Amino acid sequence: MNRREFIVSISGFFLSLLSGACEPRKSKRSFEEMAEKINYPANESEPSYIKLHRSGELRKRAEELLKSLKECRLCPRDCGADRVSGEFGVCRAPFDVYISSFHPHFGEEPPLVGSNGSGTIFFTHCSLRCVFCINYEISHLGEGYKVSYEELARAMLILQKQKGCHNINVVTPTHYMPHILMALDIAVSKGLSVPVVYNTCGYEKIEFLKYLDGVVDIYLPDFKYFSSEMAKKYSAGASDYPEITKKAFLEMHRQVGVLKTSQRGIALRGLMVRHLVMPNNVSGSIEFLRWMSKNLPPDTYINIMSQYMPVYKAKDFPEIARRINRKEYSEVVDEAKRLGFTNLEIQGM
Repeated sequence: MNRREFIVSISGFFLSLLSGACEPRKSKRSFEEMAEKINYPANESEPSYIKLHRSGELRKRAEELLKSLKECRLCPRDCGADRVSGEFGVCRAPFDVYISSFHPHFGEEPPLVGSNGSGTIFFTHCSLRCVFCINYEISHLGEGYKVSYEELARAMLILQKQKGCHNINVVTPTHYMPHILMALDIAVSKGLSVPVVYNTCGYEKIEFLKYLDGVVDIYLPDFKYFSSEMAKKYSAGASDYPEITKKAFLEMHRQVGVLKTSQRGIALRGLMVRHLVMPNNVSGSIEFLRWMSKNLPPDTYINIMSQYMPVYKAKDFPEIARRINRKEYSEVVDEAKRLGFTNLEIQGM
């Protein structure tokens, strides 16, 4: 080989190295990377509602629940309204599903919000009918618009695919449970794969919560009152609220356990408790926390909320016609810490 041939040969060798270095590597993304992309760590499986869809169980549950609307007893009011024929019960919800809005929400708990927001869908009407409801236009007055199952499914997919939300957060869902499951079944067939958050006042019947076992990933219930008297006075006679909600909390915990998050701190599965501190101890906060400490693990996520506002009809009740003060809130936080709770969301005042 002469000098010219040697130079051509060695140049070709280096050119081949450079061209190889410039080519994109055709390597498969790791499972860990893909899992984190959809908010699930490598050691977590896909949402269980996907398995229920594949087996046909999700659709079956939805259809069973729809039949129950002929004599609706979805919530503890047990009013038995024939919603199929157009009768209204305590919640005032019709047979068709109505929503007021759907959008990424950045005011929810940090593990739900992440970087892209929680995909909230606000449903109209409510069975609890609190006199101080901050969303009374939706829950009491029913302001919203009718959607089909397909449209509700499309809203879920928009929140996941176009908005990048970390979850689908159904707000005040109890009386529309059948419709939500029907829509979810459709959405899963078109690629829905993020956790479902069941955002409820906590006033739930065990027999219907069992329909959600394996469907809901994250339960987000309120505990509004520890006293039957307070519940009766401020929530349209719901004196059974404390006892029913205690049982509901235990069933929710049985289904999903304590909160689990991804490596980025995004909620994947578990119970996330909300408790709104109210003026003059109307909510029975200390008693509620002591009950929690005896019945649920110390690492249960609890959001102690300070944002009570005397809206809607609250002005008609002098004892709740003001915001809470710093002392009232601090006493509740101090008690939660004293009881040993380790996963507290503490708000400012």
